[in-house]
Amino acid sequence: MKNLKYILPGIFFGIVLVKSEVISWFRIQEMFRLHSFHMYGVIGTAVVVGIISVQIIKRFQLKTINGESITMQRRPFQKGQIIGGLLFGMGWALTGACPGPIFAQIGSGFTVVFITFLSALVGTWVYGLIRDRLPH
Repeated sequence: MKNLKYILPGIFFGIVLVKSEVISWFRIQEMFRLHSFHMYGVIGTAVVVGIISVQIIKRFQLKTINGESITMQRRPFQKGQIIGGLLFGMGWALTGACPGPIFAQIGSGFTVVFITFLSALVGTWVYGLIRDRLPH
């Protein structure tokens, strides 16, 4: 019961992902081939909602569910962000999945995405092994 506050929003988020078709491999391919605005509209809306949310958090000094202060620190730009972004984009284009929607895809019955999930886990593990040698 303690984790219900995380499970219910997660289920709601999964339903939104499925109903908005952002977990559709075909929609993702349309985006990367520049054939449809659908995904750009969804991502753009998410960016706008994120910007507004951050401004509300800062302006009203909101706290977490546990009452902790929320602080946002500026981080300097690093070339590793470009490399990581390109790798992420290529993986997204090839698999039709990014980390959040993987679970919604599996839950929707696209069991082949379980291979993508395992690959993401292995990739995270490898990153942990070589992190100190990467350009950060």
